[in-house]
Amino acid sequence: MGETTHFGEQTVPLEAKQGLVNDVFHRVADRYDLMNDLMSGGVHRLWKDAMVARLAPPKQGGTPYRVLDMAGGTGDIAERIVNASVGFAEVTVSDINTDMLRVGEERARGWRFPAQARFVEANAEALPFADESFDAYTIAFGIRNVPRIELALAEAFRVLRRGGRFLCLEFSQVDTPVLEDVYRVFSDRVIPPIGRAVTGDAQPYQYLVESIRKFPTAEHFARMIGAAGFRRVTHTPFSGNVAALHAAWKL
Repeated sequence: MGETTHFGEQTVPLEAKQGLVNDVFHRVADRYDLMNDLMSGGVHRLWKDAMVARLAPPKQGGTPYRVLDMAGGTGDIAERIVNASVGFAEVTVSDINTDMLRVGEERARGWRFPAQARFVEANAEALPFADESFDAYTIAFGIRNVPRIELALAEAFRVLRRGGRFLCLEFSQVDTPVLEDVYRVFSDRVIPPIGRAVTGDAQPYQYLVESIRKFPTAEHFARMIGAAGFRRVTHTPFSGNVAALHAAWKL
């Protein structure tokens, strides 16, 4: 028997998960951000704004400020970073999914600073970038889809320079009793039908709901970040711990 992992509620061979995840995002890429708006009531935008505010990219400096935005295909985090830096930051948007990157590249043509981003297809577990080549690594709602999270964290540590920043925005485990019940009902009974109505397919959104439940607690994930070598690891809950912002430094 080979090593297994979860794909939503299913148990699948470890080597099969990435292909299954890729298929989900191929199917929803063109309406991914719209679905995020519908599923969160637009609140995901506030969480992402908070993430970039925490990063606080510089607006000037003697050397370029380079950011790797992993699993950032549609470019919404990258655009925020570039705008917050008033065009100073250079963002590499990396994603394993070609359709997500296609959507991002198309949208980037209309950005205020389109030349400040490049789009690179890459696997978070084996990045094609040199050691210590970025000042910051960001990932929003992507790391739970990585089959081997420990490898992705190790790669994030490798490509960051000393003094570099790690920021990860991810769904978490709701810790408010009444909200927990409401959130579960919404996730099970509302999100998949919305997905079917908007994209014609409920299955990808059923997977997304299940993947959130399988992701480690914020405390457990913080320990994983520390085990990868990061220091000053913190996590900040958002909206009753529906999501959490994980922050750390490579020191």
